[in-house]
Amino acid sequence: MATDQFQSPDYYLMDELLSEEHKLVRDTTRNWVKKEVSPIIEDYAQKAEFPKQLVKGLAEVGAFGPYIPTEYGGAGLDQISYGLMMQEIERGDSGVRSTCSVQSSLVMYPIYAYGNEEQRMRFLPKLASGEFLGSFGLTEPNFGSNPGGMITHFKDMGDHYLLNGAKMWISNAPFCDVAVVWAKSEEGRIHGLIVERGMEGFTTPETHNKWSLRASATGELVFDNVKVPKENLLPNKSGLGAPLGCLDSARYGIAWGAIGAAMDCYDTALRYSKERIQFDRPIGGFQLQQKKLAEMITEITKAQLLTFRLGQLKNEGRASTAQISMAKRNNVDMALTICRDARQMLGGMGITGEYPIMRHMMNLESVVTYEGTHDIHLLITGMDVTGLNAFK
Repeated sequence: MATDQFQSPDYYLMDELLSEEHKLVRDTTRNWVKKEVSPIIEDYAQKAEFPKQLVKGLAEVGAFGPYIPTEYGGAGLDQISYGLMMQEIERGDSGVRSTCSVQSSLVMYPIYAYGNEEQRMRFLPKLASGEFLGSFGLTEPNFGSNPGGMITHFKDMGDHYLLNGAKMWISNAPFCDVAVVWAKSEEGRIHGLIVERGMEGFTTPETHNKWSLRASATGELVFDNVKVPKENLLPNKSGLGAPLGCLDSARYGIAWGAIGAAMDCYDTALRYSKERIQFDRPIGGFQLQQKKLAEMITEITKAQLLTFRLGQLKNEGRASTAQISMAKRNNVDMALTICRDARQMLGGMGITGEYPIMRHMMNLESVVTYEGTHDIHLLITGMDVTGLNAFK
């Protein structure tokens, strides 16, 4: 079994900008990934199976709801700590980071921000400890980039709500204990409902034959006359802005996470370039290979600076949706480019499971699409700078 030899690039001495708590959180997560994720992840990706045994460790390092207050089971950390954790976990695997992002930003965050105290106390501690795993139901078979067109709906039946519809491309769906589901009321207003495993008519078929995020479980959420107790409605925010607020938090984590995948591919290519001998010298001594490596570290450094500043704004409550979109789009695109260049540097070895590059590359093909596609985020930035809406 290969030893994880990863060394994090820090070309602009970013560590000097981090607090001691930030570095402790990052290093604790990094060491856990090296010990628990790296030795097994290639095998689970090949098997297209989620390594459920990681859930306990993810909870122990605080990866579920890191910024949720401690009274609800969270770690009470700031947004930069959250980002650093996502960076380190995605350095291990995007699918594992996806599980954490969904749990933290798409399940725990809406319950914390939009729920009442009873809902917070009932669900958040169990989600933070990993006793419960959650999923987030927004995307539908016919409504992805246009979630406001959703047709999943519920009716007020007096003592409960009756929920019907379906959601698609849902991380954690096959084994989730709870799902935060977005549906339209009879008045056409979007609300969040907490749907629990075991409710009659609620099923979660798994999506198979994926070439991407193979170590992450993806599925559907299907609602056939599901009776949802009225106390499971999130009362404190409705409208499309409610689920989009959750996506802001998740996209922020993705912006950090993509840096981790890029770092792993860069570190792999750099080490390989010093060891691989062709024409009687290491390939790292050739100009074209140095060009690739120099461009990789430049783009990683730019992404680190962009995301650190975004984290400061997030801590101050000043990060806008458009700023988060820019970081998500830039960093995932950056990571994909680095993966592809690193794969070329490794030649044929780059497509094998002996190295992590091809797995990262395939994973990022999902990350560049989910939670706002590459092109949609471009239009969000375009609308922000022009004031003109290109979506309609």
